[in-house]
Amino acid sequence: MPKDMQDIERPRQLTLRKPDPTDGAAVWELVRDCKPLDENSMYCNLVQAEHFRDTCVVADLDGDVVGWISGHMIPNEDALFVWQVAVSPRARGLGLGRKMLTHLVERDECTDATRLNTTITRDNDASWALFRSLARALGGELSDDPHFTRHEHFDGRHATEHMVTITLPRPARQARAA
Repeated sequence: MPKDMQDIERPRQLTLRKPDPTDGAAVWELVRDCKPLDENSMYCNLVQAEHFRDTCVVADLDGDVVGWISGHMIPNEDALFVWQVAVSPRARGLGLGRKMLTHLVERDECTDATRLNTTITRDNDASWALFRSLARALGGELSDDPHFTRHEHFDGRHATEHMVTITLPRPARQARAA
């Protein structure tokens, strides 16, 4: 290939999709690269990709996993819980976190959710910014309360996790259901 052709930047192809178990290893590597996210076992990511695929998202950029959301519907509640949001350093600055969250909230499997929940430590500025941005974009209200506390739940080994709740506006849910 001529050198001048090598310098032409090709368009990048971003796909948001449900995961499958073959994504487990790539998801595990991505989470490991996204400090300070808690690392789970690779097996945990395999199970998430299989059992909770309807409420998880993989972002694929030119064939590489560059984004991941793990989540689930909370049993006996109309709430979607987002466990982790991971964006590869290679894909930062694309608004990928919010794109993945919006994609997830708009899925048919999440139609019954009246709110989105996640937990965030006070010092995680990036997560606070992401979920505040999502709340504004959806037209929802964001609130938070201490949930898993440093001493009561983490034996002093981890900062308090605040339960963040975003109400999902009724018109948006009705539009998804239609």
